[in-house]
Amino acid sequence: MELFRIDEQTCNTDGLCAQVCPFGLIEWQMGEVPVAIADADSLCIRCGHCVAICPTESFHHRDMEPALCPPIHQEWQLNREQCEHFLRARRSVRLYKKKEVEREKLRQLIEMARYAPTAINSQGIRWLVIDQSDTLATMAASVIEWMQWLEREMPEMAATLHVDRVIGRWQQGIDGILRQAPALIVAYAEFESRMAPTSCTIALSYLELAATGLGLGTCWAGYFNAAANSYPPLKQALGLGNEQQCYGAMMVGYPALRYKRLPTRNEPEITWLD
Repeated sequence: MELFRIDEQTCNTDGLCAQVCPFGLIEWQMGEVPVAIADADSLCIRCGHCVAICPTESFHHRDMEPALCPPIHQEWQLNREQCEHFLRARRSVRLYKKKEVEREKLRQLIEMARYAPTAINSQGIRWLVIDQSDTLATMAASVIEWMQWLEREMPEMAATLHVDRVIGRWQQGIDGILRQAPALIVAYAEFESRMAPTSCTIALSYLELAATGLGLGTCWAGYFNAAANSYPPLKQALGLGNEQQCYGAMMVGYPALRYKRLPTRNEPEITWLD
């Protein structure tokens, strides 16, 4: 089957598909139906721009039919004030209700996060979800063990990460690792993928923002992520092979508190190059 076909009965020959193709895989002449270049099949990254831009649903990609791509609701688009408010209202949530997060909601979060941009549409992100309290507690304890190892073997790094305070609070019964969150979502990928670190970070950022729509709060599990890549017992507990690496982890739960105001941040430092 060809990479794509054009419905010549409905195509208005505007060439929009050719204009948005990232790699110029579609040839078009004014008033003519677009056609694929010779190597289009092997070069196509399946980004879907061609299908998404067509106003008449005439572009049928082999891997992405128009019927599978819902229309954009312009009336749902945020204006500038709404967008700023949404982004500024995001908070790192470290206090959670003692309530499990439904697995369906966790699945919905990941479903939304998978639409985050990835380099050349590689989509190489894999997801690991931990939502059992005993398992989470064991893994948090494993991170503490890693911190204690750091204090003995790498004291300068330990001081930089303030692990002494985290360990001290842990000994007092305060979990500064996973904050007793009811769920943890880990983004991982193949170790050799140069695109994985950025792709996983962006996807987790999408997930963090999407959580608001499900009434959930999140917080980046930085200590956990560092330990997952440095402490073999924790990596083994996660079931990751030597060829895989954790590139980010996010605590998820129902917020115990609700914030009332939008905090300020430093003014951006901007340089305009002429």
